[in-house]
Amino acid sequence: MQSKNFTNGRIRRADHDAADGYLELLWDDGRLSAYKAVPQEVFRRLCSAPNPTTYWEDRIAEEYAKAQPRTKPGDGAGAPSLRDLLGGLD
Repeated sequence: MQSKNFTNGRIRRADHDAADGYLELLWDDGRLSAYKAVPQEVFRRLCSAPNPTTYWEDRIAEEYAKAQPRTKPGDGAGAPSLRDLLGGLD
């Protein structure tokens, strides 16, 4: 799986599995979104776009079927939640 971290814009990280075209995006608010059958070239263009969020809106959001995210926020996908840091508050 290939990954790309972004420092500006709303997308913080993109992970792509070339074998099945699975694309997962981590957003600045901690949300995850995922898409099926995204070609390697589309991932490459997302990674090199001057504004990845605009590229996502124009070329990915409505072009590819949504998928269930494979990772969960806090599972290395972004900043850990307070619950993760404190070992659960149940």
